[in-house]
Amino acid sequence: MRIAVAGGTGTVGRHVVDVVREHGHEAVVLSRSSGVDLVAGTGLDEVLHGVDAVVDVTSVMTQSGKEAVRFFGAVSTNLLAAEARAGVGHHVALSVVGSDRAPVGHYAGKVVQEELVTAGPVPWTLLRATQFHEFAGQLLGQLGFGPVHPVPVMRSQPVAAREVAERLVGLAEAGPAGRVPDLAGPEVLRMTDMVRSYARATGRGGVVIPVPLPGRLGRAFRDGTLVPGPDADRGVQTFARWLAELPG
Repeated sequence: MRIAVAGGTGTVGRHVVDVVREHGHEAVVLSRSSGVDLVAGTGLDEVLHGVDAVVDVTSVMTQSGKEAVRFFGAVSTNLLAAEARAGVGHHVALSVVGSDRAPVGHYAGKVVQEELVTAGPVPWTLLRATQFHEFAGQLLGQLGFGPVHPVPVMRSQPVAAREVAERLVGLAEAGPAGRVPDLAGPEVLRMTDMVRSYARATGRGGVVIPVPLPGRLGRAFRDGTLVPGPDADRGVQTFARWLAELPG
């Protein structure tokens, strides 16, 4: 198969590209370095020629609902239109567990993405996953004021990005399946504990302060909205195991 990976240089995308190649397929990375601008929609027609499936794992680091909607709306619209022109037979999209129950901030963009994919012209598969193990490090790096690191009060069931990639490639190989079971990690954790553990494991100093965010998004973080139900599939790599395997 020839599988294109949108967002193939990102946290999950790098793993998707690796798994595609390990399975003996050809990986086509859709990135600006390959002449593709997904937001503008330029360069897609050329690179999608002969592609069997597209795996979309694009993301944007924002909590602005307006910016998230703009990004995911543009990327999904451009990808789906170009896939239809190129005769691509399968679009695989990665979304977030609970996004439809808390359609604000970043998750507002994911809701728009899902709507475009499910109503679009290309046969599709949609997988929702929980936050990745790497999310703890991203929070530590973004939310810091000197030695103080405020972290949202949040319940999470983090999953290994590699396991998400393996599921996505398997879905691409299997053909369009619509909405498939959610994928989460093996355990529910508090985000503040995850960030503290990440800081210790990577030799980072500072104090992690739990901060309950206001509004609908803050409630979703705290009340388990972003934690999957009992029917979700479970990964096997724990957050502690992932930390232990980080390069030294």
